[in-house]
Amino acid sequence: MNNDVLTTIIETVTELGLPWERADHIVTVTLPGTRKLKTECALVVGDHAVEIRAFVVRQPDENHEAVYRWLLEHNLKTYAVAFSVDRHGDIYLTGRVALEAITPPEVDRILGAVAETADDSFNTLLELGFASSIRKEWEWRLSRGESTANLEAFRHLAPPLSSNPADGSKDNGA
Repeated sequence: MNNDVLTTIIETVTELGLPWERADHIVTVTLPGTRKLKTECALVVGDHAVEIRAFVVRQPDENHEAVYRWLLEHNLKTYAVAFSVDRHGDIYLTGRVALEAITPPEVDRILGAVAETADDSFNTLLELGFASSIRKEWEWRLSRGESTANLEAFRHLAPPLSSNPADGSKDNGA
């Protein structure tokens, strides 16, 4: 483990005003987002490189081939990280950067790439891998008069309001 690199990471995330925690040689940073409200990104300082690990979304329920194809196509566009899948099928952003490359601007750039990639991909991955669940959630909430505010990005997956027994309307406003 390289203490100079660890110090650089800690000083940079502190200066950026990001919440972080340290456990031995791992600095976990909480990155804000708009679609994915927060992404936990672990920077693991090793002997030769800093490993980057950030959870994006759990294993898709459906449409696996389309999800994985989308991930692979988008790996061509990412900086410092790539989409990867663990043995359970959960989706992560992972990468490895040489210790010599770790400077405050590079830490900022890496964290920005993780935050942007996780946030920009989140709704697409949810829609591709969980459309049936999102449709069921819309139906359940509408049938009980529950808030659908956090489903707004998926309004096109909502059932017509006429299927809601509590509402005789035929227009869902979409």
